Amino acid sequence: MIRTSIATALTVASVTLLAACGSGQKSSAAPVADPFPSTYTVPTSGPVLIRGATVLTGLDTRLDDTDVLLADGRIKAVGKALAAGDATVIEAKGRTLTPGIIDVHSHLGVYPSPGVWATSDGNEATAPTTPDVWAEHSIWPQDPGFQTARAGGITSMEILPGSANLIGGRGVVVKNVPATTYQAMLFPGAKRSVKMACGENPKRVYGRDGGRAPSTGMGNVAGYRAAFIKATAYRAKWDAWNKEPNGTPPDRDLALDTLADVLRGNITVQVHCYRADQMVTMLDVAKEFGFRIAAFHHAVEAYKIANELAEAQTCGALWADWWGFKLEAWDAIRENIAFVDHAKAKAGPGCAIVHSDDPNGIQRLNQEAAKAMAAGRRAGLTIPEEHAIAWLTRNPAKAIGVLDQVGTIEVGKQADVVLWSGNPFSVYTRADLVWIDGALRLDRAHPPATPDSDFLLGADVDDVAATAGDAP
Repeated sequence: MIRTSIATALTVASVTLLAACGSGQKSSAAPVADPFPSTYTVPTSGPVLIRGATVLTGLDTRLDDTDVLLADGRIKAVGKALAAGDATVIEAKGRTLTPGIIDVHSHLGVYPSPGVWATSDGNEATAPTTPDVWAEHSIWPQDPGFQTARAGGITSMEILPGSANLIGGRGVVVKNVPATTYQAMLFPGAKRSVKMACGENPKRVYGRDGGRAPSTGMGNVAGYRAAFIKATAYRAKWDAWNKEPNGTPPDRDLALDTLADVLRGNITVQVHCYRADQMVTMLDVAKEFGFRIAAFHHAVEAYKIANELAEAQTCGALWADWWGFKLEAWDAIRENIAFVDHAKAKAGPGCAIVHSDDPNGIQRLNQEAAKAMAAGRRAGLTIPEEHAIAWLTRNPAKAIGVLDQVGTIEVGKQADVVLWSGNPFSVYTRADLVWIDGALRLDRAHPPATPDSDFLLGADVDDVAATAGDAP
């Protein structure tokens, strides 16, 4: 009797998961390449010559007393004694220039401030798998967190759904610019991502709190596999029809559209996962279905499998010292980021990222990187500042697929750069000037007459803009 009940429960659970995976709206129309295209345009701005800065390029190099020329939205030249021509000259001696900081794990706009139910739209926690939902459709551009993040040097970020679901939907990369619509923030050409979660969250939300599958770790893994089995068949049908488009196309399913594009490599995979054993299981699931995990997020036990992550070319998007708030987040060490960074494998070195997952932490990711660097040095690792800056710039750009455009200071790349008042790894340093595509988006010494968000209108505008990086 007990065995029969268990078998029946597992059958129901599998059906529930498969039904949830295919719960997206269906039609027979062929998929549109991008039904929600970016309308972001590079603003017109004159050339800028940043003169005499200490430049941390994001390429493991430090250039002292160096000039950087920005023009037409791009980095035009890097060198000594560059001719100013008609450029606006910024005297930067004693200050440090870095690539703009990229946060790979943000919920700004989908969980905006103030935190009220009406705008808390980050998690479609109504089914274990919801790959049909897109985080961008919940973004509220008026979130004042975008402005305070900019004061912390954040020029781009990946906005993700929450982590209640096994597969929680698509994430999106945005430029951190003031806008009325999310389309005007979308990073042109950037891939979308899919957010997945392992461990306690899905089994708590659906098993313990919802009384349905998954309620265990094995239920979690069964759910991923059931979803991708169905997506594999769906992809095969569409690929065959696209090769020879005769007759009526297959029925579309929004959820399976997302997962089929994961299998095609058109969508990056970002996984919320804490424990080392569960991360290795997720790597096995990825191998089974032929996709690659771009990054494990939070991953407090990544240090235990640093070499395996490097071999899989999977980044660790990590906190410096946030841990212990639940059992799976318990076995943390402060050297986690440094150990992942120093991993060695045939496929290449480790890829460590400092991320936020927090509207306050995003304002001071440079300080979080400084803590991680100090912990690594205490452990005997050599971590120069010109290398550690990559945790905030180059590696995040790699994980979300935009390294060809941003993340390093190189001629031809987009002019997303930050001029810091001093050493960016000091708690006393602030972002003085922030350029995005060569346009000045933050000037700490000359705050705007009006803030980006109506929710800041009641405050003293000068104080808010000048001290936004110190917001609690």
